[in-house]
Amino acid sequence: MPASVSHAPVTVMGIDPGSQRTGWGIVREVSGVLHLVDCGIIRTTAGGDTAFSQRLACIYRELVAVLRRCSPAEAAIEQVFTARNAASALKLGQARGVAVAACAACGIPVSDYEPTLIKKTLVGTGRAEKEQVAFMVRRLLNVRGEGWALDTSDALGVAICHLTMRRFALLQQR
Repeated sequence: MPASVSHAPVTVMGIDPGSQRTGWGIVREVSGVLHLVDCGIIRTTAGGDTAFSQRLACIYRELVAVLRRCSPAEAAIEQVFTARNAASALKLGQARGVAVAACAACGIPVSDYEPTLIKKTLVGTGRAEKEQVAFMVRRLLNVRGEGWALDTSDALGVAICHLTMRRFALLQQR
């Protein structure tokens, strides 16, 4: 958590890492009000002729391009959870590492959050379904009818969780 938490507007990029789909979302908080800046998903081609290293390079390049275009002050990323098997967990960890490296290369500090904390912060329970998270993200950002991929709404949820944790830190400093 950054030491310089203040009332000034802040823009945060949330990242939901994945080796095939990496969701990202940028949220700005101004005087306690959340605003959607931009969001999307980075899709990589699995298998075939595409080497895994090329998929990781794609994630890195795309995230760096978004970071340079939108200039968030901070980033937040979901921690790796237990995957179906060890190979999946390793690939997810590598995708997460590439996302963290992209932020670090752009000089953006990164905070990480457990999936259960993100869900609890947004929905009220750490066992919430992805659709419940998407519903709350739309409500908190006051966005109607968006058909985002769940990876994108998860990334926006990470950003919102981070902004909430920042507000708590500010209150504790008082």
